[in-house]
Amino acid sequence: MTSPTVTLKVVIADDEGLIRAGLRVIIDAEPGLSVVGEAADGAEVVPVVRRERPDVVLMDVRMPAVDGIQATRRLVAMDEPPKVLVVTTFENDDYVYEALRAGASGFLLKRTRPDELVHAIKLVAAGESLLFPAAIRTLAGRRSSDARPSEVPGIGRLTGREGDVLRLMTRGLSNGEIAAELVVSQETVKTHVGNVLTKLGARDRTQAVIAAYESGFVSPR
Repeated sequence: MTSPTVTLKVVIADDEGLIRAGLRVIIDAEPGLSVVGEAADGAEVVPVVRRERPDVVLMDVRMPAVDGIQATRRLVAMDEPPKVLVVTTFENDDYVYEALRAGASGFLLKRTRPDELVHAIKLVAAGESLLFPAAIRTLAGRRSSDARPSEVPGIGRLTGREGDVLRLMTRGLSNGEIAAELVVSQETVKTHVGNVLTKLGARDRTQAVIAAYESGFVSPR
C-alpha cells in the first residue's frame, strides 16, 4: 500500500488581488500543494496563519498598513511558525534584505517561472533555505557601507572547519557541493551546518549567511 501524499498548505499575502489570483492558480494546479488562505495586508496575514496553520507563507514585502517585514517578524515569533518565502518585484530591494533578517527563508521574484515557484515552496517547506548569494551579498554590501559590523557572539565559537563551512554557505553551496569542496562526507557537512546554526542562533542557512556578513566574518566585497 502506498502512503498518502501530504498536501503542503500555503497562504498568500499580497496587496494586489491580481497577483494573489495568479499565484493561487499556479499553486493549486500542482499536486501536493494547496492555497488555504489569502491576505491583502501584513496585518491580515497573522490571523489567517493562526486559523489555517500553513506550511509556507508567500509574503509580499511592500504592503500598505503592515509591511512584509513586520508581518514576518510576527509570524516567526509564533510557537509553531510557518516558513516565509518573500515574493518581490525587485531583488535589490532593501525591504527584501530586512525581511530575510526578520526570519524569511528566502525570496523569489514575481516574474519567476511557475515551476520555479513550486520548487521553491517545496524546498522551504522541507526546511531548506532559498539562497541567491549574489543578491544577498549586494544587499549586505549596501548595508555594511553605512553601518559598523554587528556583534554576533557565536561567530567566535566556530571551529576552523565550521568557519570554512559557513564561508561556503555564503556562496550558496549545497551540502553536497560543500562536501566535495572540503573532501568530506555529506553527513559530516550536515553536522557542521547544524553546529553553525546552533552557535549563531540562526533558524536556517539564510540567517547564518546574513550573520556572517553583518559580523564582518565574511566581506560582501
